[in-house]
Amino acid sequence: MSTTVARTMSSIPARTASETWRAIVNLIAPSDEQARTELLGVEGIACSLITDKAMTAPIIVTGKGPRVRIYCQYDEDAISGDDANESALATKPTEEEWAVSMPCEEADLSWVQEALKKKSSRITARDKSLGIRLSQSDEIENSTHAVVLFDEEAFLRK
Repeated sequence: MSTTVARTMSSIPARTASETWRAIVNLIAPSDEQARTELLGVEGIACSLITDKAMTAPIIVTGKGPRVRIYCQYDEDAISGDDANESALATKPTEEEWAVSMPCEEADLSWVQEALKKKSSRITARDKSLGIRLSQSDEIENSTHAVVLFDEEAFLRK
């Protein structure tokens, strides 16, 4: 099972969607110019998702270090900022191989995926109603029930 780190960003109305996306980029790619360019290249699409409040489900960043989940808070929660955690990450996930999966409403998923595909192979969108699963192997990691296999015969053997 992989380690996960979470951050919560204050968004609309405390910040505009563009300011929120730039804060996210600064968090995950503070010094990697190539990653920053790629992430800022999808700013319009990301801002659309932020404005639609899709980011109540996490943006998932995989790369160097632990998996990072980034949530946005909105409305009064964003204004108060009480539950925000925008502190720097201990590692820079975009220093090596990396990927970003953004949550998206099902109704917008096809156009968002198509638009992202034209701009980046590392940045994708997923149906936010499906939770945080990125692949079939994540299904076990993210399930709410652990599966335990018990060999009664071996257990009772002396």
